[in-house]
Amino acid sequence: MLRSNTMPSKQADKTRARVSSYLIPLIFVATSMMGANAQAADSMDGLKKIMKGQIAIMKPKLRNKVENLSTDTKMSLMSILAMHSRYSDKATLRQVMLEVLADYQTMVMGIMTDSSEMAADSARRLANHRIPVGGLLPYLGLENITDERLAVLDSFNTSVEGNANKLADAAEKGDMVKAASFLGPISTGCVGCHQVFRTYPGQSEFLKLK
Repeated sequence: MLRSNTMPSKQADKTRARVSSYLIPLIFVATSMMGANAQAADSMDGLKKIMKGQIAIMKPKLRNKVENLSTDTKMSLMSILAMHSRYSDKATLRQVMLEVLADYQTMVMGIMTDSSEMAADSARRLANHRIPVGGLLPYLGLENITDERLAVLDSFNTSVEGNANKLADAAEKGDMVKAASFLGPISTGCVGCHQVFRTYPGQSEFLKLK
């Protein structure tokens, strides 16, 4: 009698253990996915809030052009914002670009002096440069606030900030030769972006120059 009563109990315990071995990982995965989805939703809500704040301080002409951009363009702009964690309520784009130039120069010095920490830290700062007050759009000129014109921003962002992060990764591993190989693509991205969105720096429309 004792044997017949205990055997089913042992089998039940084994069954419960087997079920638990399947359920626990599934519950863990489901919980992780729920957490990731909630974090993504919070992130998206945060980005939308940032963009709304930027649009709120734009003058009507610019605001209308920004609001009329396609959803794809707005999503692309938000994806660029998502790569940054520093936002300024004072700095202009020119001031931010001077910071970027300083970080670029420090990054080069780090490579030239074989200082992996200097190169990596300055590259990370460059990749995560602060976003100027009002965002990027107020500084690009009304003629550039179109879906076609802004479509190139993503490629420039990848060229500059993406390669800056790759440079930082290489420097942190002590591979300064590989780190140096990313300087060219970063510079090319910077110059390309300037050619599209910036006139010749310091040029005056009131001077007759050849």
